[in-house]
Amino acid sequence: MGYSNEYKVIHRCARCGRKMVFATTRRFRINANKNRLDVWLIYQCQKCRHTLNIPLYERVPPQKIPAELYERLLANDEALAIQCGGDLSLFRRHHLEAEK
Repeated sequence: MGYSNEYKVIHRCARCGRKMVFATTRRFRINANKNRLDVWLIYQCQKCRHTLNIPLYERVPPQKIPAELYERLLANDEALAIQCGGDLSLFRRHHLEAEK
């Protein structure tokens, strides 16, 4: 299973202690805080597997996420993860260094 469609992220790894390449896991993490949701696309250091969560939604009321999209996020829809991982604007928005 290749990651040719997604971007890799160059980021300081807390475990390795230096800039490393992080690749997508093609999985999402959803956290509920009272009546707000946070949704992240999970990336992983290619050397030590330490994770990096890239925010897709932050402190959003659940009803603001379309029902079909929410179900795909909950199901860790791989096609959706590939789509998100290939969106360069996501990385720019969070000031992350990305490469193909």
